[in-house]
Amino acid sequence: MAQSAIDKNEMKMEKVAGPWKEAWRGFRKSKVAVVGMGIVLFFVLMAIFGPLFTPQGINEQNLANKLLPPSSEHWMGTDDFGRDILSRIVYGARISLWVGFLAVIGSAVVGSTLGIIAGYYGRWVDTIISRIFDIMLAFPSILLAIAVVSVLGPSLRNALIAIALINVPNFGRLIRSKVLSIKEDEYIMSARAIGMKDNRILFSHILPNSMAPVIVQGTLAIATAIIEAAALGFLGLGAQAPSPEWGKMLADSRSYLTNAPWTMIFPGIAIMLTVLGFNLMGDGLRDALDPRMKS
Repeated sequence: MAQSAIDKNEMKMEKVAGPWKEAWRGFRKSKVAVVGMGIVLFFVLMAIFGPLFTPQGINEQNLANKLLPPSSEHWMGTDDFGRDILSRIVYGARISLWVGFLAVIGSAVVGSTLGIIAGYYGRWVDTIISRIFDIMLAFPSILLAIAVVSVLGPSLRNALIAIALINVPNFGRLIRSKVLSIKEDEYIMSARAIGMKDNRILFSHILPNSMAPVIVQGTLAIATAIIEAAALGFLGLGAQAPSPEWGKMLADSRSYLTNAPWTMIFPGIAIMLTVLGFNLMGDGLRDALDPRMKS
């Protein structure tokens, strides 16, 4: 009898700890997702601690050593100013990850707030917010980002603002659809019946139960934000020289593709691996958090 009571208590504890713990178990079962998380952690650690071990400063020039191929002294070679490419890629990881995380956090906060308001209150509020989202989504994201940066002026900060802005509708529509299904649930109806205020319902009940798709979308959006930041940098609208932003490094190396291909290959690989890591991790989170993906 005592043993069965203990087993029942353990089962209850598992149910309480349930959703997130179960999601973590499901995430770990996906080898691809774990590989993606490993890639992301590698670049995060490189951004944090890598500059402590780089061979030289990001703007330390030595024209006598310009366009040197990879060697034991310069593992990824040097660029047209004799700067060590490895050092610049390591420092560039800070910029790309910083832009990716901040842009997604900003767009998630604004988009989720608007989506919750539109889905919960409906009627004319929903109509206005939804039409704004539709108008923004009618434009290709990169063209809208270019337009925003052209108005604000080329800089890394303005590129971050533009990237955050163009991702707002994605989070807004995602949360809106989730709220439309949640707000008719019995526990929400009960909260209204006992006179609970809308603010408390929104932030204590609806928002926590809508976070799973936001987390998945946020992980995938970071990958998109990194690509968009690199694209703006490549076009000269993002980070400005001598910033070691990966897209800017690609743009500066275009003239040396044939005689010094390493100046473009390594920044390109850094962008590809970072985006791949976030995409793989996002796919794993989606499979772990989406009940429809579970057997």
